[in-house]
Amino acid sequence: MSDVTSNPASAREGLAFAFQHCESLVREGDPDRYFATLFAPAAFRPHLFALYAFSLTIARVRDAASNPMAGEIRLQWWRDALQGEARGDVKANPVAAALDDAIVTRRLGRQPFVDLIDARVFDLYDDPMPRVNDLEGYCGETASSLVRLGSLVLAEGGEPGGAAAAGHAGVAYGVAGLLRALPWHARQGQVYLPADLLRENGVTREDIVTGRGGPGLDRTCAALRALARRHLAAYEAARNTISPAARPAYLPTALVETVLSAMERPGYDPLNTLIEIPRWKRLWRLWRGARSFG
Repeated sequence: MSDVTSNPASAREGLAFAFQHCESLVREGDPDRYFATLFAPAAFRPHLFALYAFSLTIARVRDAASNPMAGEIRLQWWRDALQGEARGDVKANPVAAALDDAIVTRRLGRQPFVDLIDARVFDLYDDPMPRVNDLEGYCGETASSLVRLGSLVLAEGGEPGGAAAAGHAGVAYGVAGLLRALPWHARQGQVYLPADLLRENGVTREDIVTGRGGPGLDRTCAALRALARRHLAAYEAARNTISPAARPAYLPTALVETVLSAMERPGYDPLNTLIEIPRWKRLWRLWRGARSFG
């Protein structure tokens, strides 16, 4: 993705625009990570926003593409960009430009980004997630990977610790997020709920995408909330392995229990209830999460 320019001033201006663009994308599209990043030292925020803007862009490929094949082509462009094989001026894409600077400056490996892209291929199609283990793996390659990469940025080349903590934090956050997004995904024909768990509870894909729901879906969602809490507990048990510098990368995990608890209030309907966290509560939970590290 890197290239050499003969105009350093122009390059700096272009990179500043790229970082501003990434910050705006994250602020509008991923408020959890946006507000969490504000707890990180200012010098690291541009590269954190670059990571999160990349993740958000890849997550939106299905919406931007007219069909799965068009989505596959978009994802391949990003693979090629990461591996230096894309045609044209990659730096003309502000997210790609900011991400490349983050990778080079913070000495990040490129394979985790390629793995994240590969995991997001699932988003392009309408089949349910095959098994619970597959759901955990998907969350690991997406949400957990972002936690780990963010911690590497913050560690400035040092050891951020917390590899297991990052895995569990990401799965807890990812599962809670997918349950929260169930109403939107169902309307789009997407089913992230594991097929083995659906069968166990007598639920079909059609029950979900047509909005029928029912007790079996309620049991399925309850089982996934329990799964998220198991990973949340494992993350809490491993928090002492996280280096102090890397802690801001884990802050979105402080919102998981708030989301899960909201789903257990009377009248909650997995296919129709929208879980909204007021800005004040989001900030308060993140502040409490930051304080809890000591």
